[in-house]
Amino acid sequence: MNIIFKKNLTAIDQKYTVLDLDTFSLPDGSEHTACCILENIPINELSITENLKELHASLILNYGQRNWNFCTQAIEQLMGKWGGEVDSFYTELSTRVAQYTKEEPPQGWNGIILKV
Repeated sequence: MNIIFKKNLTAIDQKYTVLDLDTFSLPDGSEHTACCILENIPINELSITENLKELHASLILNYGQRNWNFCTQAIEQLMGKWGGEVDSFYTELSTRVAQYTKEEPPQGWNGIILKV
């Protein structure tokens, strides 16, 4: 899996599967979304690639909306997909979701990671 900032995408998303990951807010106020570029989709997933992309996009959206149950279920369905290339991200996100399930993030939290 290759990682690139979304602003640097040109026509690469026409050739490869690109998934949004985390969005970061930098001290200067700018926001940047990290994306992964998947070059080798397993042949047995080709017919469901669009469905997997939609589920992943819904996961990212629901994460920002604090819908922890949806996130947990989506991560369970997505884990192992994409040839396992995105599993480290799903594992990290699952850890965050478990933590936020026990203790809600602060008021105004929207899923964007603040970098200091």
